[in-house]
Amino acid sequence: MKNLNVGLIGGGFMGKAHSLAYSAMPMFFWPAPAIPVRHTIAEANENLAAEAARRFGFENSTSDWRSIIDDPSIDVVDIATPNHLHAEIAIAAARAGKHIICEKPLARTGEESKAMYDAVKDAGIVHMVAFNYRRTPAVALAKKYIEEGAIGRVLNFRGTYLQDWSADPNSPLSWRFQKKVAGSGALGDIATHVIDMARYLVGEFASVNSILSTFIPERPLQTGGADALGNVRGGEGPRGEVDVDDEVMTMVRFANGAVGSIEATRNAYGRNNFITFEIHGTEGSIFFNYERRDELQVCFASDGNDRRGFRTVYTGPAHPYGEGLWPIPALGIGYGETKIIEAHDFFKAIAEGGSVSPNFADGYQTALIDDAIVASAEKNAWVDVPVVAELAAAGK
Repeated sequence: MKNLNVGLIGGGFMGKAHSLAYSAMPMFFWPAPAIPVRHTIAEANENLAAEAARRFGFENSTSDWRSIIDDPSIDVVDIATPNHLHAEIAIAAARAGKHIICEKPLARTGEESKAMYDAVKDAGIVHMVAFNYRRTPAVALAKKYIEEGAIGRVLNFRGTYLQDWSADPNSPLSWRFQKKVAGSGALGDIATHVIDMARYLVGEFASVNSILSTFIPERPLQTGGADALGNVRGGEGPRGEVDVDDEVMTMVRFANGAVGSIEATRNAYGRNNFITFEIHGTEGSIFFNYERRDELQVCFASDGNDRRGFRTVYTGPAHPYGEGLWPIPALGIGYGETKIIEAHDFFKAIAEGGSVSPNFADGYQTALIDDAIVASAEKNAWVDVPVVAELAAAGK
């Protein structure tokens, strides 16, 4: 069992989630494929970095992320920064021969994502993009049922990601509302998770027909360096322009003939983290709601007419990842467990010399879908989605 030194760049919410996963992964999955060692964390200045190191259990801290890239003792670079920094850091890390895990979205555009994908492919390192929701056991169970043919040929995918943290016009102008940093709004921030699940469960997108909407054109300027999201209000101070989308709605044609729709917004009062999908097939249906993440609802056409309807399967030891989590069904998992599973699969790929999914090819493909959605909204028309050659060759 090998120790692998981690250099984490970014000490915000995602830095906390990743640090928790590195600490807890060997406790859940034992023997662990490798032991993540929290070696160095980088933040915007020395004080923030030192505070993050103490809080998240890192041995060292730095205000210069490049020192992590240059340190020969660091095996893994973890990118948990705002989106505009992803490409520069990842390309540098790949050239230094480091394995990389990067928070989603992979980058702001397809062009940036391609540069990152090319860099890791040339370097021959293990790379992963952190679409952790697909590692929810109930989502993996849905994948198992689909691959087994339990619901027959997939006809339709209907997905949502609805939040309300930015519905108040006085929530501050986070970097997530600034195109130069984020790339896009609800599209890149949350719709990409549903896009990833749609690709994981159904297959590649062929074309999209989309609407992008911005409801709140200005927000109060944020004070301080931390991303406050919707937890504070800006009051009557100066305001800045919002130049990204608040909501995305798109129809989807899949390459395998299925059809679908995806909606994502951060302006839905009453919805906290409402990630859902419903999939209809020729032999049954599946429904998932992340706010009830231990449950998968299923209906099979083979059920008799007198008992046909959705039933609830509670995930546990008999289901995907169940051997490493909790000993009885419905004992309950949270967001942190999906990150623990993600860490396990990533470090397993490094230890065994394999690959892991979703990787930078998947992140690049999602970026191409995002670009097509933006183009479709601008043209008010269907737009075809190109497929990354590696994924097309693999038949994904």
